[in-house]
Amino acid sequence: MTTSKRRPAAFQQDLRLVRTDDSWLHLPNRWGIPVDVCAGADVPIESSAIDEILTVLATADTLERLGAVTGHTEAAISRVVLTPDLHKGAGIPIGTVLQTRGALLPQAVGNDINCGMRLETTSLTADQVRPRLDALERRLRHLFFEGGRRIALSGLQREALLRDGLPGLLGTGRPERADGVWSALRPGDARPGRIHGSQYPTTNADAFRDWIHSAGGTSFDSIIGSVGGGNHFAELQYVSAIHDRQAAHGWGFSLGQVVLMVHSGSLSLGHQANASGLDQARAAWPAGVPLPDNRIIPMMTDGRSAPARRRYLDAFGNAANFAVGNRFFLSLMLRAGLAAECGELAADLVYDAPHNLLWQHDDGQVVHRKGATPAGGYAETAGGPYAMWGEPVIVPGSMGAASYVLRGHGNPRTLASACHGAGRRVRRGAAAQAGEAELDAFLRDFRVVTPLDHRDPAVNRRSDVMAAWRRDLKQEAPWVYKDIGPVVSSLRRAGVAEPVVELRPLLTVKG
Repeated sequence: MTTSKRRPAAFQQDLRLVRTDDSWLHLPNRWGIPVDVCAGADVPIESSAIDEILTVLATADTLERLGAVTGHTEAAISRVVLTPDLHKGAGIPIGTVLQTRGALLPQAVGNDINCGMRLETTSLTADQVRPRLDALERRLRHLFFEGGRRIALSGLQREALLRDGLPGLLGTGRPERADGVWSALRPGDARPGRIHGSQYPTTNADAFRDWIHSAGGTSFDSIIGSVGGGNHFAELQYVSAIHDRQAAHGWGFSLGQVVLMVHSGSLSLGHQANASGLDQARAAWPAGVPLPDNRIIPMMTDGRSAPARRRYLDAFGNAANFAVGNRFFLSLMLRAGLAAECGELAADLVYDAPHNLLWQHDDGQVVHRKGATPAGGYAETAGGPYAMWGEPVIVPGSMGAASYVLRGHGNPRTLASACHGAGRRVRRGAAAQAGEAELDAFLRDFRVVTPLDHRDPAVNRRSDVMAAWRRDLKQEAPWVYKDIGPVVSSLRRAGVAEPVVELRPLLTVKG
C-alpha cells in the first residue's frame, strides 16, 4: 500500500492516553467509561481533542442527575470510540463514536446531519480525461457556481425527498422542466443496498414547509446541488492502485478508471434540524435542574419526552434524506460536465455512506457518529450486494492527496465504525498563516475549481480578493491534514477495514 511522502518521525503522545498495542490506545477516565482510540504510533492526536472528549464524558454526570429527577435511571454513556482522524471539534471531537443507553445527544451528531460520501465508477479513463481538464474546469465552474446546474424541483418532489429519501424523489419522475443536470440521470441511480440506510424514517416534513413550497410550483433554488464549505468537495479521481483484486473486480473498479467522489451534507437544513433538536431538548429539560456546564443537553428516551423527541427525529430524518439527494445531484453535475467535454459515459453507484448520524437500536442503545463512518462486516451487509465483502468504507485524503476505498469488518471494538478522512492536524485559523510559497507550489501541481477563477486577469489584479481566496485555500491545503497512509494503516492493522483500491485526484471542486 503506497502512502504520502510526508512522514513525521514521531509524535509526543498525550500522557493521558495509554497505548495497549501498535493500533490501539485507551483513555482512562473518572467515570469508568470504556474509551478506545484506534491510532498507530505514527498518527498524531491533538491534546485539545483529548481535552474535549473528557469534557463530553462529563455528560455522564448530567445523565445521572436527570435520572434522579425523572426516574429514568438507566440513562448512561456506555461506550466511546475515537477514530484515527480524531481532532478537536466545536464541543464534540471529530472522529467520535459515542454509544448511549436511554438517551440521545443531538450535539453528538451536530449541524451537518448526514454529511457523507458518494462514490461512483465511470466508463472513462484518466487518459481520456486529462487532455480535457482545462475545458472541464470551465464547464464545472459554470455548473457548480454560475447557475449552470438548473435543478428544477416541484413541491411534491421536495417533500418526497425529505420524507422518503432519494428513492422517494426518483419515484416521482422527472419534473416538467427536466433540463440542466437532470439530463445526466440514469436508471439504477438509487440501487438498493448501495445507499447506507437507503432512506431515513420520518412521519412528516413540517419543519421545512418553506423550502418545500418556495417560489411555488416547479422551481429552482440555490440550496440543492451546493457543495458547502470547509472540507466538502466534489472530485474527479482515478484508480491508481488495487489492493484487493477480488473485491475491486466485484465492486466494478479497474486501474486507470475515472471515478466521482462527493463529500457534502445537509447544508442549511441540517443546521435548522439540529437547532430544533436543541430547542426540543431544552423544552423537555426538568424545571429547577441547572443546565450542564459542558452545554451538552441530552434528550431522554423516556415516554415523557417522546413528543419533543419525535419532532426532532422528523426534522433529523428530513435533513438526512436531503443530504443523500444533495450528493446525488452533485454527482449528476460531475457527470454532466464530463459528458459535455469527454463524450457520453456510463456511471455506476458504488456506495453512499453517512458520517454524522445516530442509530437507535432495539435494546435501547443509541450509536452517534460525529465525523465517523459505518464499517459493517458480513453480518451488517447480509442480504445486500456487499454481503461477500463487507461494507464499503470511503476514506478521502486531503485536497490533492490519495483517497482509499476499504471493506469493513464490522469490528465490535469500534462499534463497526471507521474514520471519515485523514483528519486535521492544524486548526483552520493557524492554517491560514502558512507560507505563500508552499501554496504556490501546490497550485502548480494541482487543479482546484472554486467560484473564483484565479487565472482571470481581472480577478488577479484584485489583491484583496486574491488574498481572501488564498487564505481560504490554505485552510484546506494538504499540509493541514494528517498523512492518509498511517491513518489507513491503522484501520488495517486494527482489523477495522481492509484497503480495496487507492484513488488519486484529477480535479477538485471546492465551494
